[in-house]
Amino acid sequence: MLCGLTILLTGYAHQSIQAQNKKEMNTEGKKISDFPVGEPNTGYAQYFSGNSWVAPLTSNSALNVPVSNVTFEPGCRNNWHSHTGGQILIAVGGVGYYQERGKAAIRMEPGDVIEIAPDTEHWHGAAPDSWFAHLAIACNPQTNENTWLEPVTEEEYKTAVK
Repeated sequence: MLCGLTILLTGYAHQSIQAQNKKEMNTEGKKISDFPVGEPNTGYAQYFSGNSWVAPLTSNSALNVPVSNVTFEPGCRNNWHSHTGGQILIAVGGVGYYQERGKAAIRMEPGDVIEIAPDTEHWHGAAPDSWFAHLAIACNPQTNENTWLEPVTEEEYKTAVK
């Protein structure tokens, strides 16, 4: 009987470890809008707290309007950063937040549009309990460059999403 209990508990422990590893290595985004989720955002993962996915929606560079759908798992957000050419965000699924440095955070829901002026330090990401997706539009792409700054602290995030 003791041997059977040990095997049963070992099995539960193994399943728990597998579940934890899967949570930490989440490679599949949740489709929460009509836009594709895309691929894991590995190229910029160092600038995100949590997992995100990116799906480029435009491919004609002659149009000069790069648009991507970005999907964030609950609690995921990017670091403080700025864009020399500005940015436009259009919420398309779930609930998220946008915050400019020194200002209160703005709750974002599908249909909300945020216009970010050039060189404005900000962050954006998902609510703690919701997936979030937005279209990210790079303004003035011929000269637009990102400047990545420090991560949003847990305290800053918790204050922003109250």
